[in-house]
Amino acid sequence: MPHLPGNLIGTSPKVPVDGEALDDQQSTPMSTPTTVIIGGGFSGLSAAFELAKAGRKVIVLERDQELGGLGGSFELRPGVRIEKFYHHWFTSDRAILALIDELGLTSKVRHLQSRTGLYYANTQFRLASPLDLLRFTPLPFVDRIRTGIMALVARKISNWRPLEDVSAADWMRRIGGKRGFEVIWKPLLNGKFGPEAENVSAVWIWNKLKLRGSSRGEKGKEELLYFEKGFQAVTDALSRSLVAQGVEIRVGAQVSRVVTENGVVRGVMVDGAMFPAEQVLSTVPLPVFLEQTPELPAEFRNEASKVRFLGNVCLVLRMKRSLSDTYWLNVADPSFPFVGIIEHTNFDSPSNFGGEHIAYLSKYLPTSDALYKMTDEEVFSYSLPFIQRMFPKFSPEWLHGYAVWRAPYSQPVVTKRYSSIIPPFKTPIKGLWLCTMAQVYPEDRGTNYAVEYGRKVGRMMLENVGESA
Repeated sequence: MPHLPGNLIGTSPKVPVDGEALDDQQSTPMSTPTTVIIGGGFSGLSAAFELAKAGRKVIVLERDQELGGLGGSFELRPGVRIEKFYHHWFTSDRAILALIDELGLTSKVRHLQSRTGLYYANTQFRLASPLDLLRFTPLPFVDRIRTGIMALVARKISNWRPLEDVSAADWMRRIGGKRGFEVIWKPLLNGKFGPEAENVSAVWIWNKLKLRGSSRGEKGKEELLYFEKGFQAVTDALSRSLVAQGVEIRVGAQVSRVVTENGVVRGVMVDGAMFPAEQVLSTVPLPVFLEQTPELPAEFRNEASKVRFLGNVCLVLRMKRSLSDTYWLNVADPSFPFVGIIEHTNFDSPSNFGGEHIAYLSKYLPTSDALYKMTDEEVFSYSLPFIQRMFPKFSPEWLHGYAVWRAPYSQPVVTKRYSSIIPPFKTPIKGLWLCTMAQVYPEDRGTNYAVEYGRKVGRMMLENVGESA
């Protein structure tokens, strides 16, 4: 085995637990791994968990210096972290809850009330319950009823396949009415998907409506879940479990290429060094996987390349005061650059974040968009007038600071007949597997499904051990 630079040498690097680092581990020569997993997000770590339980030798290679992927966090102050991109779970998210239970951490799951609203015509409206919808005066009463019926219709649909041939816009106009679509849904669909809005399948909005409906408690109010000390605490606990089972976890390991020979996977290249493997699982974004695996058959590559993506820019405000009392404020204003304002500390207490009030301003967009290319300072300066228009009392003096995070492949565009272009988990190259957010369907991407699909692929890999020998 070649001598590898930096934190690729020896055994797993230190994995932080609850804000503290583990003791230094002694470096030992690494034996040839049976399975290499590219990517240390929830999919990769969950697959590793399944493989390690079966006694397989596994190494996880993560490009960044920390684990978590899109569920990763950043430090507000020593010992206090929060997600880079807003996150919560629904009460129906069984896969992540089952994993947390296996880690012995169910007592740390918090059940919290969600307050949802809509910004429309320079006014904030509460839309957290059916009664709030009935009070939504921008729509005539009959259209409020039709909007509510649309949500109920979505919850009753069990066979989603007929929806694949219908656009989300057309389905919502037909079921919820044209006025409801124009006032509520069209601005949100455009804000989420921009130029791709008319291409989005009805399956996508069906899943959204059904999922949110499944997480409602008494009196129709939405109940969501969060984890004590945030998602980073789950990543840390999972990392510790993997290391205890002998899994090698290496951060700062940029895979440049998946190595194949005569249609069989042989390993991966990192900084010019070869990691041999009997099986390789890639959990990186689909376009990155295609770049790293030039030997894929043309037919597979052409079909997978049909999946389109949007990036995301997320401005995180760290404040002394709260913007409002709403957790999730959808923005139905085409002139506003963000589709949503998620004030996390109206969900989880500011006391858990050093007394700071945290708000996320999120925008999905092509990576060619000017906003995506701005510097952090330019993003904040550009956003400031819009924030002040929506919240007239807001002043930059409220800020402890801000952060800007970007993700180039944060949302697959779920087009009509999307199921026909989803790549399989098992690639045409023997021993090479794929598990990415682009394959999450008919559900939408999220940590729950990253865990569900990661563990599913891990079990499939166990059933196919030795195929590449």
